[in-house]
Amino acid sequence: MPMKADSGRWRRVVDDTEVQAVAASLVDARLSSKALAAFPGEVPQDLETAYRCQDVAIGLWPDDVGGWKVGRIPPALEERFGSDRLAGPIFRETIHYSDSDARVDLPVYPGGFAAVEAEFVIVVGCDAPRSKLTWSREEAAGMMADLKIGIEMASSPLKTINDLGPAAIASDFGNNAGLIVGPSITDWRSRDLESMSCEAFIENSSVGKGGAFNLTGGPLRSLQFMLELAARRGRPLRTGDVVASGQTTGIHDILIGQTARISFGDDGEIRCRATEKSA
Repeated sequence: MPMKADSGRWRRVVDDTEVQAVAASLVDARLSSKALAAFPGEVPQDLETAYRCQDVAIGLWPDDVGGWKVGRIPPALEERFGSDRLAGPIFRETIHYSDSDARVDLPVYPGGFAAVEAEFVIVVGCDAPRSKLTWSREEAAGMMADLKIGIEMASSPLKTINDLGPAAIASDFGNNAGLIVGPSITDWRSRDLESMSCEAFIENSSVGKGGAFNLTGGPLRSLQFMLELAARRGRPLRTGDVVASGQTTGIHDILIGQTARISFGDDGEIRCRATEKSA
């Protein structure tokens, strides 16, 4: 069993056959809407292996990547995983644009995990150079064409996905199943993050309050992270890509048939309903 040094520890090096088997099982479960009783194989011990799995899974998925979701890694785990954030692809067919508060149906995996998250969504303004691997915050800011309100539907065929940690989440498309991109935030370039607040409701009951100020480093840090990660993986961000910068009110469990509403105050409101994803 090959081992590799990792920050003073040793971890098992997972070979391509194992990575491909895990990726194929995760994709099959998603395409067939079949719940998983457990992670299909050994849970990756590091993000390098997780992103290898994710890349294989992207290649197996019958749709193109239209953007990325960024999630926060708990501070207590940052040193272990060598990052403050993780990412997963958002496929074009699962991105819904809405300029009103009309309800959007978002399919979730029956028997699996499902939750809604209030998001601030970045729209990428130009192609990132393929060879540029490091980005300053100022350079990242220059890549932003717009900042919009949004809802991410987090869902996985594996109900316990979040309990298994960042590498398991990253392996399974970052636990993403869809994104609603709402209206643009007025004067987003000049506004303070404290002015960008939101509140989440499930079945008209408030389940969380927050805002862009809850994101460590703000949405811009998420874009900076995503520019660097995407470049290292040979998938530089492109014009029109969307980046869901991270949950801002919490991760709110939702059941099939329930509705969610995110109020962003004067910046608008988005509503969705969780529906059962069919094969």
